[in-house]
Amino acid sequence: MNKLNTYFDHALLSSDTTRDDIIRLCHEAEAYALFGIAINPCWVRDARAELDGSNVKIIGVSGFPLSANTTTIKVAEAVQGVEDGADEIDMVANVGWLVAGEYGKVEHEIAAVRRALPHEVPLKVIIETPKLQPDVQIEAVRIIIDAGAQFVKTATGFFGGATVEAVARLKQAAGGMIKVKASGGIRTLADAAAMIHAGADRLGSSASVAIMQELARNSVTEGRTRR
Repeated sequence: MNKLNTYFDHALLSSDTTRDDIIRLCHEAEAYALFGIAINPCWVRDARAELDGSNVKIIGVSGFPLSANTTTIKVAEAVQGVEDGADEIDMVANVGWLVAGEYGKVEHEIAAVRRALPHEVPLKVIIETPKLQPDVQIEAVRIIIDAGAQFVKTATGFFGGATVEAVARLKQAAGGMIKVKASGGIRTLADAAAMIHAGADRLGSSASVAIMQELARNSVTEGRTRR
């Protein structure tokens, strides 16, 4: 698993998170050289101050986790996140609209968030694959591409997680035009490896450190075996 650390958005998105938890998350991400941390909007400024001068990226969220905010609120939340120091935004597409086949509304909303952000800020769109039929997942990818976002993301993790089948489906539908982030339920080294093998370009996990520690233990064991 070469450069596994660079796949991880180290996530802490629970409602009872404290500032001390955020500071610890920042230190963990730095210690393991993880790609970034994914946090709720109220903590972005604290994380930015703690990570000043660091290579660790800050991923803010919009419409998280229920997806049912108005478009105006999602846009404002995304813009505020960047102003506070977020390097990327993970927004949740309106799942109810996707389920109902109201694809035009979904595309309009994603495009509105994309237009409001600086062009250099990647926008990742969460579609909650556990709640969508395969054909709707594929249509969601088309919408995300047309709306100008850079990633499709499987799930928030609040209502089910990523599966190998869903990641492979999204990767194929993306056709190289956007990237895929697998998120939700990635707790072991085997989980991470399976998602990457299926086509994930990024992994969202609250177990990033545990997975990196598992990788280190395996490397030590393999080294001893070779001797």
